[in-house]
This record gives sequence, structure tokens and C-alpha cells, in this order.
Amino acid sequence: MQKLHFGVAYYPEHWPQERWAEDIRLMKEAGVTVVRMAEFAWSTMEPAEGQFHLEWLEKAIEMLAEAGIVSVLGTPTAALPAWLAHKPGVLAIEENGQTVQFGNRCHYCVNSPQFQQASRRIVQAMAARFGNSPHVIGWQIDNEYQRICYCPTCRAEFQNFLQTEYPSLDELNLHWATAYWSQAYSDWSQIPLPIGPHNPGLMLAFKRFISRSYQNFQKTQVDELRPHLPPSAWLTHNFMGWFGAFDHYTLTRDLDFASWDWYIGTGHHDHLISGASHDLTRGFKRKNFWLMETQPGNVNWTKTNNALNKLEARAMAWHAVAHGADALLYWQWRSALGGQEQYHGTLLDQAGRPRPFLGEARLIAREFAQLTDLISGSTIQSKVALLNCYDSRWSIEFQRHNNDFDYVAYFQHWYRALAERNLDLDILSADEPLTGYKLVIAPALIMLDEARVEKLREFVRHGGRLVLTLRTGLKDRHNALLTARQPAGLAELAGVEVEDYYALEHPIPLAGNLFPQGTAGLWAERLRLLGEKYTATLAHYGVSNGWLDAQPAVTVNPYQSGFVYMVGAWLDEASQKTLVNQILINASLSGLMKTPPGVEVRSRLRPDGEKIYFVINHTPTPQVVALPWPAHDHLSGQKVAGEVEFTPYAVAILTREK
Repeated sequence: MQKLHFGVAYYPEHWPQERWAEDIRLMKEAGVTVVRMAEFAWSTMEPAEGQFHLEWLEKAIEMLAEAGIVSVLGTPTAALPAWLAHKPGVLAIEENGQTVQFGNRCHYCVNSPQFQQASRRIVQAMAARFGNSPHVIGWQIDNEYQRICYCPTCRAEFQNFLQTEYPSLDELNLHWATAYWSQAYSDWSQIPLPIGPHNPGLMLAFKRFISRSYQNFQKTQVDELRPHLPPSAWLTHNFMGWFGAFDHYTLTRDLDFASWDWYIGTGHHDHLISGASHDLTRGFKRKNFWLMETQPGNVNWTKTNNALNKLEARAMAWHAVAHGADALLYWQWRSALGGQEQYHGTLLDQAGRPRPFLGEARLIAREFAQLTDLISGSTIQSKVALLNCYDSRWSIEFQRHNNDFDYVAYFQHWYRALAERNLDLDILSADEPLTGYKLVIAPALIMLDEARVEKLREFVRHGGRLVLTLRTGLKDRHNALLTARQPAGLAELAGVEVEDYYALEHPIPLAGNLFPQGTAGLWAERLRLLGEKYTATLAHYGVSNGWLDAQPAVTVNPYQSGFVYMVGAWLDEASQKTLVNQILINASLSGLMKTPPGVEVRSRLRPDGEKIYFVINHTPTPQVVALPWPAHDHLSGQKVAGEVEFTPYAVAILTREK
């Protein structure tokens, strides 16, 4: 990326063409550099089957270009037109057998031949018309994939998918343990789509099928677009953070980078929560990302659609850049007069006049333009990785055992304890290489195979610090129980095995030198040391249910040149922080600098090797930060040193004084 972009979503099809010039004038005045268009404009571009009206979009692209604003086009397949929706087999079928009603979005069956044919046709028309335009720098495929369909077409496709995954029905029956409850299949056509709780192997296979279905649908559009695009034009999709209907690593394989849509909803920004979503998205491709949609003030779909505080969005904008965003686009430019999102925050109101928030947006745009040369091309380099696994997440969600056990919440429990210390963090697929990391944490990695075991063994063998947690190594890739005790193939590394696991009704006490007054909640595992000579117990359980009393809860084991921690309990916040601090000390890792709660420091590395530090006060109160070295603040243009006062939501972009 050659520029740090600031932009908006714009829908020229909503407004008479004589209004466009005024909108674009206001955009240019506000500092907009990029506009996303067309992702919901199918009925305008193809009002009747095969009849394309694209002149209006070409006109909008040209008018924006004249103002120095480039365009990103969205393929419009998330909002199909009425003439297509009324064709048989196009609309999705819900779990209850009801056809999804027309008039919303993402209501298509992703495997419908009729829908796929129409999608190819509109993408072909757009690619032929705009693919070589110098003013269109990139494309967004569809919009926020989300719909799951249960129609006969999807069932038949699922059965075909299973025949590519398993060499025979005998193999499928074996891996799914279908002898249980007399579930064995004698013909592929007998296999259903899972409605509600079902066989764990079937449920996991269906999730993978959903991922493959969307990947194939997306790949069709990618293949239609790429031959028409110059090498500089890119393809992305706007994901939704921790949304769990499909495997995002599968879907991003054919894209140039990932994007996501960032909304707070009710309340205010928590940088430790949003930071994880940014790092997750960046980790899909291990590349910087775009924010295709960002909340401008308020949304319209939560219980209380409060506005963000003044300057809170500015702090959020720089927070996103600090975590790897190369562009921030607000949704949307102007309030539509009709439709389901009339009350959603915008930069212009329904009268076409600036809302108060536009002033803050202008400030963000000016600062982006001021620092674009400094930041463009910089990336995040981390020594700490957290491993994410959709298969493990789904396996736990299918069978939580404690209804309050949430995979994402547990993942964030680890992320928060690290991010509070101002460490640069990566969130990666559990199957990614680990070269270059000093510390790897694998929260609830319930699904193991030999490839994962060997990769983690190699990491520790060469001096890495590995943290294994509760619910590690219980299942194989088919969601069947492994025949070995947890953590199965990792037991030798950890120096322990799990004798049993316990869903907790209420918190139970922990004891030990690290946290003598700690507690474990939701989940606890009884650990048995395999080599007491070397494996150290950092904490054990206090008096609780009798089975856990005085048993090891947290251990550390030296393995060749590295160390492996086993955390068998969901620790309370204070104990979690204490443990993470001990792990970081052992790994010789420290944060970028110490700050008060609510003040964040992250960094990006320029191609020339210079590090850029982002210091952000995410609180509505003044904070004081003691800088460890003299620095130049590129926003104020001033030299700063020692104790620096940060006003509410203040931001400093620093490089060290040479």
C-alpha cells in the first residue's frame, strides 16, 4: 500500500445525479481519499435479467476521480434483486424449513446454481466495464458472508463434499463412531444436514462444508475478476471479526488481504477487545488489513444506540492503524431516506448537511494525510503468537460441558492479559509456521494431529516458550476423542497428563507461591505429573470437590531448550495477570513501555528498520505516561521526553530521537 487511506461508503444510486457533485465536494473538503460503492446496487445495475445499466456507476467513478478520490467496488451479490429472488431455489432455507424472506441481505443459498449463474453474469459485466479503470484500486467480494442454508441442494452438495473427504462410507462410519445410537450409514444419500445437536463428526464436517461452499462461491467471482484487473488492483472481503460460521483461513486463501467491519454497538470502545479483532483479521493472511466499515458515532441495531464520545473515534482510528490497518472507511456517508438503517450514524444527515461528527472525521483525515509517508509500507513484527483454531472452537461450542464456557471469551482472557502489557501480538492459525516467535500460547486447542504436535515440539525444542491450556488435545480432526489422555501427543512436552476434567458450578480456590489467593472458575482439570524431578507445580487447587483438592492446577516443564506451561484452570483475572507476567519474565519479553490502565502502546516497523510507536489514551480522563526515551511526536511536530500528559482520547505517534 502506497497510502494510508481515509474513506467512506457511498451509495450514489440513492440520490439524484445532480446531488453527486455536492457530495463529492464535501468529501474532498473532508479529506476523503477512497470511496467504496456498489456492493448493494444489483437491482440498479441489472434491473431486469440480462439488462445492465452501468453508466451511472461509471459517471460516479469519474466524478470522484476528478476530485482526486479513488474507488473500491463491491460485487453486489449480498443483496440480490427481486427478479432473481423469486426464481426457485435461490433464497436460502432456514433450519426450521422456512424460506428466507426477500427484502434483507445475504439471504441467498450459496450453492444455488441459479444464484451462482446470475452472480457470475453481474460480476462479468462489472469486470469488463471497470476492471481496467485506473480509478478503481480494488474490489470487495460480496459483503459480510453469513447465511447458512438447509435446502435440498445444500444437502446434496454436502453429501458430495463428504465423498471427497472420506474414501468410503466405512471410513466415515469409523471416524464418526456411528455404531453409537445405531447411526451407521449404508448410502451417502442417507446423511442429513445437522439440525440442532447431532453427531459431533457430522456437525464438524458441516462447518467445513459451509467454509468450502463460500470459498468456492468467492473463487468464482475472483476468477471472473482477475483477468480484467491490472497487477496493482486487489481483491478482499469484509469479514466480521470473531464471527464463527466458517473458517476464515479457508476463505482468505484466494484474497490479496483481509478486511473487516468494526462496530462497537452499545457502550464504548474497549481497546483490549477490538485489538484482538484487528490482530485476528491481520492474521488471516499475515498481512495488513482494511477497515471497510467503521462506526461513525452510533449504530442502529443494539438495545441502546448511544453515540461515541467526542474524540473517541479519533483514538479508535489510530488504534486500528497501530494494529495494522492501512485504511479506515466509515459507514456511511449520508443517511438513506428509507430502508432498514435510517437511524444509523453517518457523516451527513438526511438533509445532506454535515453532522457534528464530520468535524472529527476531518481531523482524522488530516492526520492520516499528514502521516501517510511515515506509516505506508510499515508492518507489525511480534515475538508473541496466540493460536486460533476454528475446528477447536466449533468442537467446544457443540459440547460446551459448561454452558458458560465460551471459546472466544477464553481466547480474549489470554489476549487481554498480554495486551495490557503493551506487547505487539499476532493471532495466527494453529497450523501456521512458528519461526521467529519466542512465546506461543494455544488457548483451548482441543483438536490435535501429528502435524500440530510436531510443529509445537520443534518450536519448544529450539528454545520457544509454549503455553498449553485447559481443553487441549482431547479430539482428533474428525471430532472424535483421542485414545490417549489429554494433552495426548503433547504430554511429553508438558510433563503432565489430565486425569479428569470438571465443569465448575462456582469458583474454587487456588494455592501456590504465584497466586496464594487465586480462584479457578468454569473449568478445572486434574493434572498428573509425569516426571516430578523436572516438572514444577506453580499452583494447585484448594479444598473444593474432593477430587481436585491439593492436585496440580498449573505446571511448567523444561523440554530440551524450551519450556512448556500447562494451565489446567480458567484463572481469575488477577491470577491470570500474575501468571502471564511470570511467563514473560521467563521468555525475556517485555512491553513497549509501561502505561496507566486504558493507555495503549503498539508499534509498526518501517521498511528502513525504524519503529513507529502509537501511544493512545483510550479513556475520557487525562493520563500521564513516562516515556522511556526522548521522542519526536509526528502529530504535534514536537520533541517529547519524560512524563507526558495525555488529555482524554489523546494520541501521539512517536519515533525515537536519534
